[in-house]
Amino acid sequence: MTKLVGIAYKTEKRGAMITTEHAAVTQKYGVENDIFGRPGKRQVTVMSAQQWQLACNEVDKNLPWFTRRANLLVDGLSFSAQDQGKQIVIGELVLQITGETDPCKKMEIAYPGLEKALLPDWRGGVTCRVLNDANIAIDDLFP
Repeated sequence: MTKLVGIAYKTEKRGAMITTEHAAVTQKYGVENDIFGRPGKRQVTVMSAQQWQLACNEVDKNLPWFTRRANLLVDGLSFSAQDQGKQIVIGELVLQITGETDPCKKMEIAYPGLEKALLPDWRGGVTCRVLNDANIAIDDLFP
């Protein structure tokens, strides 16, 4: 069963990630209160719990998922290049995958080796465009 297991946002550049149990996600603002949620190809970032665990195993450290600075964490789904253009449905929310979330130097600063551990097989997650406004909550299921 695939479900939403994490929601996070940041209110300022380089700011701390704030986790929440539920959020409004809109075409205009992405995840509510997120500084980078404006319309475009990188409106919301989504990461797979399984792929995050692979990266953590590679650096031999169980890091909190929001260390990746992604907006949404999903369980039971992994991403690859074949997913570009596909849709992710979380409850009533529909997102379109626009590309890979490339790991950056911030990941290396967060933990040594993390940037490299996120490089293979889209482990860093995907960027998405919001296709409709909806409210989401932890444990929302995918159809």
